[in-house]
Amino acid sequence: MQLTERRSEGLLRVYDVVVPASELQQRLAAKIAEVQPKVRINGFRPGKVPVSHIRKLYGPSMMQDIINDAVQSSTRESLGKVRAASEPALDLKSDMQEVVAGNADLQFELSLEIMPDFEPADLKTISIKRPVAPVSDEQVEEALNELARTQRDFEDKDGAAAEGDQVVVDFVGRIDGEAFDGGSATDAPVVIGAKQFIPGFEEQLLGAKPGEERTLEVTFPEDYGVERLSGRAAQFEAKVKQVRAPKQTAIDDAWASSLGFEGLGAIKDALRQRIESEHAAQSRAKAKRALFDAFDEKHDFDLPPRMVEAEFNQIWQQVEADRKADRLDASDQGKSEEDLRNEYHDIAERRVRLGLLLAEIGRRHKLDVSNEEITNAIAAQARNFPGQERQIFEAYQRNPNLVAQIRAPLYEEKVVDYVLELVNVANETVSREQLFAEDEEASPPPKPKKSKKARASKDDASSQE
Repeated sequence: MQLTERRSEGLLRVYDVVVPASELQQRLAAKIAEVQPKVRINGFRPGKVPVSHIRKLYGPSMMQDIINDAVQSSTRESLGKVRAASEPALDLKSDMQEVVAGNADLQFELSLEIMPDFEPADLKTISIKRPVAPVSDEQVEEALNELARTQRDFEDKDGAAAEGDQVVVDFVGRIDGEAFDGGSATDAPVVIGAKQFIPGFEEQLLGAKPGEERTLEVTFPEDYGVERLSGRAAQFEAKVKQVRAPKQTAIDDAWASSLGFEGLGAIKDALRQRIESEHAAQSRAKAKRALFDAFDEKHDFDLPPRMVEAEFNQIWQQVEADRKADRLDASDQGKSEEDLRNEYHDIAERRVRLGLLLAEIGRRHKLDVSNEEITNAIAAQARNFPGQERQIFEAYQRNPNLVAQIRAPLYEEKVVDYVLELVNVANETVSREQLFAEDEEASPPPKPKKSKKARASKDDASSQE
């Protein structure tokens, strides 16, 4: 086999591969000799089947296997010469019928992209700000009152249903006069103003009294979870069975005990810890965004075009779906397709650049994700599907791509944690509102060569390893 590099342009490498017909025939003869003692064909004694007969019966299929092996070995050889950024693409140049017949050499072209060669910035030269927000007593009290509101009891009341009341109803939903699956319920508690039902459903129960029947006219949202109902107009025939007013909850130790806590102080401690955890997660997310922005400012290297296009295509599929469902960001409304493509291509380039950078930092510092970490992550996902845990694990065992999808974000977070320990991080005290403010509002204008969306839309980098 002859493998020759024919083209080296930027990150593209093209190899010509030639496997002479004589070499293929030698491999075929060796394979026939290997199987001849084991071949059993009616009319011949075991192990005495003529080579010519075996070649006639099994030669074409054997040759196909030999050709596949030649392609795979040449691919491995080409990958061994470089750090590949993509799987090689194969362009066959031979007439395969002639090759199988032994009348022609096997000739094909392998093309692939290699990883860019770049030097990551010295992490000690990078400085970022990390917003932190202390948890105030007022926030804990607000969370306590919200918990009491959600855990409140209701009691029967005289009169019509008002905002905040609970109305117990039986209802049947119909579209075009036909009842639909999931559209009926008995003794359903509906809290007016809780926004737990389709928009308009709760509001049309205002003023209702026990025994009253109403027809509720609603329209399912365009982004409703059930596609066959999205955007459809429906009528719900509802019969009111009870109207109940919320009882005033006494926020005291007895109430805390009814929720399984030792006392009111224990509930407050638990709420404070939950809020602190929320703040810590958001603070890290903002620090990660600042880190990525700093990385993007300090690095500019060639990117593998196929990798960028694959990332762009994935993003664009979502954009197309959002456009069809009329869910485009307000900032995208009214833009031409060309403008949108250019902006989202910038985002794809940023993702690939950051992914390659994180992968290179992880490689140089010998960071990796253990099998135990991957197993724990799969187990966490499986817990979201009670009763199907075994099937989830088996699906991951059968599909390496699923495992790769689990591994990539784990690897990214591990590299980010490592980097955040080495860069200069200055904590900046802010309010909770500032901490959770949208990045478009909190971030300074981007440099001219990057679009605002390219910065704001990239919380995570698709790590390329």
